[in-house]
Amino acid sequence: MSQSTTQVAIIGGGPSGLLLSQLLHRQGIETVVLERQTQDYVLGRIRAGVLERGFVALMREAGCAARMEAEGEEHHGVYLAHQGRMDRLDLAESADGATVMVYGQTEVTRDLYAARAAMGGLVIHQADNVQPHDLKSATPFVTYEKNGTQHRVDCDFIIGADGFHGVSRKSIPADVLREYEKVYPFGWLGVLSETKPASPELVYARHERGFALCSMRSQVLSRYYIQVPLTDKVEDWSDDAFWAELKARLPKEVAEGLQTGGSIEKSIAPLRSFVAEPMRYGQLFLAGDAAHIVPPTGAKGLNSAASDIYYLYHGFMDHYHRGDSAGLEGYSEKALARVWKAERFSWWMTNLLHRFPEMSAADLRLQCADLDYLFSSKAAQAAMAENYVGLPY
Repeated sequence: MSQSTTQVAIIGGGPSGLLLSQLLHRQGIETVVLERQTQDYVLGRIRAGVLERGFVALMREAGCAARMEAEGEEHHGVYLAHQGRMDRLDLAESADGATVMVYGQTEVTRDLYAARAAMGGLVIHQADNVQPHDLKSATPFVTYEKNGTQHRVDCDFIIGADGFHGVSRKSIPADVLREYEKVYPFGWLGVLSETKPASPELVYARHERGFALCSMRSQVLSRYYIQVPLTDKVEDWSDDAFWAELKARLPKEVAEGLQTGGSIEKSIAPLRSFVAEPMRYGQLFLAGDAAHIVPPTGAKGLNSAASDIYYLYHGFMDHYHRGDSAGLEGYSEKALARVWKAERFSWWMTNLLHRFPEMSAADLRLQCADLDYLFSSKAAQAAMAENYVGLPY
């Protein structure tokens, strides 16, 4: 068995793990990132595209913002289509000038990989059977296999950034871990298309046929979603059928200008709200999807992972540079306080815009009243905008 030593071992080489590794490396703190898949596989994941102001600031601090600032798009508002009209929420006006950045998660990950390579950061791909050990001791370690050889990494701390299905959360004893879950009775059918976006800003549509979203990754790459029953399968939906259904749910002025074309990716994602508590067990700290999942309606998935990374980054700096472990000791409580607010916002937006099975006439009228109130109240718009651009860390 080969043996090595580092300060922080990070399980999971997605954007969360890579971002933390990059931030810590720039502060002279050693890390090793262990990723089960290949780099190409990680870059092939089609995910989020809306970045909160806090995430953008972290990318700048990590020295990874040049391409994002050149190619990403700053959005000052979003549209909500409902009851035959299109209302715009002015994010900048309602949230003290704050905005969001539209830049795909794939591109974020690509930039982080490039930055880790430029600094000689250690990212080990195709690490199989990763297992954290001795989490309650002062000398935890991680074992993994690669190319048939066993490896051991001794470390001070372990970060579990290995997603919902990863080993990290499962390493916390069942009598310690508490999980909260809400599964929604529909999914999102998403299509990625090399077409011009339907609107200069995102359009969230509440419609009697079901929810729809017009999003984008760039001016030549569009991302569209429609709400579908959980029983639907991707192969049930031809491109033509998807475009026809999307147009049926959009306001006429958006549908008429919609560019259609072949899909380069098509998938159905289930929607769930999930939180695991605590987010720390001994020397193991959970981050991102390993600890919490949100429905994608509020664009909070990658962004809520970023706040975990922010708290860990500052906690490790205080620990290693100042001998102050208060930030690490309070990590779980602080991270969960913000996570639950992101969960609430995502749940609220999902309930506001989707057609649930067995909704009564009263439920539908209340949904309409909620939207009417939103666009008649500056206070309500400020509350939505504050959450959409991202609550402070």
